[in-house]
Amino acid sequence: MSLIPFRSPLAVLASIALAATLGACRADRAETTGSLYPADYRARHPIVLADDTRSLDVFVTGTGHIDPRQRADIEAFLLEFRRYGRGTVILDMPRGVSPSLGAAVERTGAGIRRLGAENGVGGGQMVVTGYAVADPFLASPLRLSFRRLEAKVGNQCGLWPQDLGAGSPAFSARNETHWNLGCAMQSNVASQVADPVDLVRGRPEGRIDAVQRTMDINKLREGKDPSTIWRQDGKTSVKAAIDN
Repeated sequence: MSLIPFRSPLAVLASIALAATLGACRADRAETTGSLYPADYRARHPIVLADDTRSLDVFVTGTGHIDPRQRADIEAFLLEFRRYGRGTVILDMPRGVSPSLGAAVERTGAGIRRLGAENGVGGGQMVVTGYAVADPFLASPLRLSFRRLEAKVGNQCGLWPQDLGAGSPAFSARNETHWNLGCAMQSNVASQVADPVDLVRGRPEGRIDAVQRTMDINKLREGKDPSTIWRQDGKTSVKAAIDN
């Protein structure tokens, strides 16, 4: 019959403390935070580049003529296509509208094609197609569209894995930001970027202004201030800068 040696509670506590001390000395100790997702909002909601569709709805007026507001919208849309667009511009015209609007739709389409030709998007660069309207008595716009590279958030905003109203002891103990934090800001930044390629790399330096550079060098040689003088209206005073 074997006997189990008796150990006092003090000896047991000393053994546990010694084991914890030796474990803390390990060089390959792995640290984990228990986080379910990245703490940085840029890693949770990254901005990515994707090929997407840009579209513009042009609504038909009573006479079929394009009003100044929509004309400005169309011209800005065509300029964006010339800068960043791919392929062709699609002009999708509504088919099956009420008889009173049929002629106005055709006049609006002709006006759009005329604006396209005036803004360098004519001939085969604009393709006309049609779509069937669901209700002939509702407003059915003419839709312009083209493909281009766009910046967007790589995942969906508005997701709430944790119920912030009820609260979770485990989530609160980790002291983490909630999942949706920063997603709206990332979406706004992506939507405001004119050229998404700027998010990937910087632009090359432009041409050097040799005349301005020569003027600044001469001012430095003469002991004058080469900095630009600005007026209160925000414009530069070239004459004052030269006189200085």
